Amino acid sequence: MARAGAVLAVLAAASVLLAPRAATAQTSGCDDALPPVLAGNYSGLACRPVWNSFVLRYAQGKDNVLRVVLSAMYSTGWVGMGFSKDGMMVGSSAMVGWIGKTGRSHVKQFALDGKTPSQVVADKGFLQSKDHNHVVVVQQAKIYIAFQLRFPSALKRQQVLLAFGTGIPANDRLMLHADKTSFTFDFTTGSSFGSSYPDGLKRAHGALNLFAWGVLLPIGAIVARYCRRWDPLWFYLHGGIQFVGFILGLAGIVAGVALYNKIQADVPAHRGLGIFVLVLGILQILAFFLRPHKDSKHRKYWNWYHHWVGRLALFFAAINIVLGIKVGAADSWKIGYGFNLAILLITIITLEVLLWTRWKNNSSSMPTY
Repeated sequence: MARAGAVLAVLAAASVLLAPRAATAQTSGCDDALPPVLAGNYSGLACRPVWNSFVLRYAQGKDNVLRVVLSAMYSTGWVGMGFSKDGMMVGSSAMVGWIGKTGRSHVKQFALDGKTPSQVVADKGFLQSKDHNHVVVVQQAKIYIAFQLRFPSALKRQQVLLAFGTGIPANDRLMLHADKTSFTFDFTTGSSFGSSYPDGLKRAHGALNLFAWGVLLPIGAIVARYCRRWDPLWFYLHGGIQFVGFILGLAGIVAGVALYNKIQADVPAHRGLGIFVLVLGILQILAFFLRPHKDSKHRKYWNWYHHWVGRLALFFAAINIVLGIKVGAADSWKIGYGFNLAILLITIITLEVLLWTRWKNNSSSMPTY
């Protein structure tokens, strides 16, 4: 059973990572529950992912008061949402929230009179708000900025600015933003226009990599270990499945690079693991073309290398899929991938038991894969 340990480790590790943890679970997007302090005044809001990890919750009342909760991944710095008349920064007003160095929460309106820090002026702007309605909360590595604004009439299509900076404001002076975006948001339908938030690219990246590294490549490994009796069919199936899986995974990585170039998502662990898994996959492809003949004295070393590098790639790919789902997918992705892992785990355990039973009955040597 030791030879299947790596494959089982993939499933076990990913299953643990996927398991729901009531106290520390970090769901993403609109699946997150609002912090309890916001539940009273900000319940029943419509919700839309809008850019990067930013999620916009909103509702308009009959008195033309707009209630907003803007959330995003957060470690330090500031997060802001601006309202523009022409889609440009200069001349806009923004609500900005942050946690100070002493742990005190801040949320203020800023007038964006220019592009330098000295021209971004605190406690000024054309937005009508009341300070006591402003709340900033950090919960499970996300910041929630809640505020209420009164407008002369109900908002329909509105030019919106989003930005974040990594420097903690000092004396209400905002450091230069690390990234920004602008788009038109329809507060009556929840639609955005001209947004740089690439939903389709995000789904393509996730779906391609999940199917390649989470379904096809594990199936190819299962064929190589448990179907050796059907020689040479197993070899062609294994090679074909792994090649298709690698191509689809490569396409998913290309989509991920394009996604990163658009949104500059700060997910170093996911990105680093993705690069590492890609390198292992390329090494496996090269190894296929450089494999020694079956009678070569070096063949056993090549087998050892090919088998364990493949298992290592699948292990880290499973972990990276989980990280990706936690960062950018809804609960339905977690459920689907968890179900897939359960099926693979049951299949591997069943086939491993049958393999060992057949080995004991035949008293023959175990296969090397």
